[in-house]
Amino acid sequence: MRTMPTDACLDPYVRCALSGAAQTALGVSDSAVLAHAPQGCNYLVDGAFSWQDCDYAQTTTLCTKLCEDEIVHGGEELLARTILEAKELDISALFVLSACGPEIVGDDIVAVCEDMQPKVDFKIIPIECAGFRGSQYDGIDLALDAMLRTLAETRPTIPNSVCLVAPHANANPTWMADLAWVKDVLSRLGVQVVATLTHATPLSDLADVAAAEGVLQLSHDAGYRAVAYLADTFGVEPLCAELPLPIGMTNARRWLTSLGERFDAEPIAENMIADGERMVTETCRRRWPMARFFYRTPAAIVADATIGIPLVRFATEEMELTPALVALRSANLDAERLLERELNELGLAPQVVCGTDVYTTRRSLEAVRPRVVFGSTIERHASEGLDVPYIFEVVRPVRQFRLLNREYFGYRGILNLLECIQNEWSDRWRSTQRRYAARW
Repeated sequence: MRTMPTDACLDPYVRCALSGAAQTALGVSDSAVLAHAPQGCNYLVDGAFSWQDCDYAQTTTLCTKLCEDEIVHGGEELLARTILEAKELDISALFVLSACGPEIVGDDIVAVCEDMQPKVDFKIIPIECAGFRGSQYDGIDLALDAMLRTLAETRPTIPNSVCLVAPHANANPTWMADLAWVKDVLSRLGVQVVATLTHATPLSDLADVAAAEGVLQLSHDAGYRAVAYLADTFGVEPLCAELPLPIGMTNARRWLTSLGERFDAEPIAENMIADGERMVTETCRRRWPMARFFYRTPAAIVADATIGIPLVRFATEEMELTPALVALRSANLDAERLLERELNELGLAPQVVCGTDVYTTRRSLEAVRPRVVFGSTIERHASEGLDVPYIFEVVRPVRQFRLLNREYFGYRGILNLLECIQNEWSDRWRSTQRRYAARW
């Protein structure tokens, strides 16, 4: 059964379009980001620093800091002055992002950027991404669209090459490790990565993106429009488009097999699959993870589609749980169709909620009463009073600070997820045991 949330609330799951656009723009390394916004909205840009793993000493953000007068009467003149002040920066591009206020009063940032372009040495790229345009995933799509239409150029195709799209649209708190795993896999298959849209991406890579032979979308929440644009405009072939991302044994095997077949590297892919599955099996035999005690336990998955959809098969096959609720933070028709195919293949009929918010999640958990929840710290609080023994915090926000990046993709990713599960099981078990005073 599929339901959509009907009760509005102030939701902490997903930020607005300005935040998503800032996350994307900050992934371009030799650039700066200018928020045409009040100072409060600029905090969304500051927050995007940490998500892109940016170095504060090497990345610049600017803000027009609109006050009451500009919000009422318009701030185009202030925007023009701020762009001129950026002439002192050693950058290749300036991304100009608009917030709700200036778009409501009619500020035309595109026209201002066109007027100012001859007066500066760097490329100015306007992105109309007011918060009312949608969620952060919509903002990611808006930013990718502006980048591709402004910067992508027709180039000769590079054989055995790909571009990667939207790795940052991912609720794994250390998604950079997932991206590193994908790049390592492609390197071993003899495939060149022409560009990553976007993470530590030089501006020159954006001009070369159309030279890629194929495109890999690393999110089920954003990037569909960018992939379609590359395919329709430049003939770049979408790869693994009908597969969940490689979380879990089956998903990793299917993903690697598909890439191996596409790039005539089947023996290499088969060896990677065999080595990875052997490593996971041998590690589990030695360490005895407690996942075996969850056989047919009803479970809920509350996550972004990027993590949530492949987790369905992981929970069903690796842990032998029975998913009773799948609640996705985004509502994307392509992702929903992919989820539906997965559920049909696995013979599952859980309650499905797309575009969930915290209130709807709480109501769904009350109705389903799962024994296990894959989610975040938010679900830990939302489950209070529902007698949910185990909350596996695998998507942001999480309580545990992670200094090192740890992937969910691939075979080490399976062990990282099982480690999260093992630690939660151990903490829950210890918390129920009676404490005795030491005898010494």
